[in-house]
Amino acid sequence: MLARIKAWAARLKRDVVALWLAARDPRTPFAAKAVAALVAAYALSPIDLIPDFVPVLGYLDDLVIVPLGIALAIRLIPRALWAELRETAARRAERPTSRLAAAAILALWLAALMLAAAWLARRFS
Repeated sequence: MLARIKAWAARLKRDVVALWLAARDPRTPFAAKAVAALVAAYALSPIDLIPDFVPVLGYLDDLVIVPLGIALAIRLIPRALWAELRETAARRAERPTSRLAAAAILALWLAALMLAAAWLARRFS
């Protein structure tokens, strides 16, 4: 079961990247771009059709509307173009990661935290 969930998550990640690529591709029909933009705006908007504090229904709208919007945007993209975009997204996921870059970013964050801690110690001591 865990393997199926991981595979589903990997496919979803690939499809979201492919949808992002489609939104920037001039061959993508305007309707697909518009639906993708509306879904992204709805998903990222602090305003929901049903507020999240409403028990069960508050999150249910996000769990239904967003995936249906993504599915609609995908259906509006020509099959050949969608296959090409999925392949491109899959290749992007296979890119090698840089451990050196990750270590450099981690070092920068640690340095920033140390500087902030030193400043707070001087300010409040």
